[in-house]
Amino acid sequence: MFVQKSLKYTLFRRALVFFAIVGLLLAITPGAYAHTRTDGGGDLPCYARIEREAIYHTDEWAAIVFYRPPECVPGNFNLLDFYDFENAFSCTPPTTDGFIIWESEPWFSAPIQINLHGLGAVPVWFVRWHELQDAIADDTLTISELEGMESLLIGSASFYKETLHPDGGARVPMIEFVAHGMLEDGRSFQAHTTLVTVGVTNVRIAFR
Repeated sequence: MFVQKSLKYTLFRRALVFFAIVGLLLAITPGAYAHTRTDGGGDLPCYARIEREAIYHTDEWAAIVFYRPPECVPGNFNLLDFYDFENAFSCTPPTTDGFIIWESEPWFSAPIQINLHGLGAVPVWFVRWHELQDAIADDTLTISELEGMESLLIGSASFYKETLHPDGGARVPMIEFVAHGMLEDGRSFQAHTTLVTVGVTNVRIAFR
């Protein structure tokens, strides 16, 4: 059964912060560029789609998508911090690829859309929401904490697609991801999340 959950959130306060500095350069030195697309947008400086302002869950389950192999996530890294510019790029191979559409000149303007797709086996972990809430009460979540959760279900998504408008590429900040695949216990799973700027997150998670 699909379960839907709506919650208030403060999204994108920290999302895609690594673009903020280069975005400022455009204001200093504006250029005459049309929207530009660059490929290879899946190599992000982060490990998993989870952060303080955006944890995707229903009343029962939380879903965590990994952009990089969980086994090479540093044991002392706080996943709630999302970005790890120092170490993330050495955690290979990325599990997604895609492209970025820029407002004007790549890396000297803000991205208006990021599109990602899975490369065949995207790790997706599910844990009970109440168990995850207890774990993050101290504002810290490590990979070992996730691995040690009693409710952990480990899945591999044969299909993954994510669309992100970080600063309003459609003039509405939004993220949507869809994943489906198999759990280690032999069941299939489906997860579909849509988060929009009006303050509502719709999450559907199903196991069969």
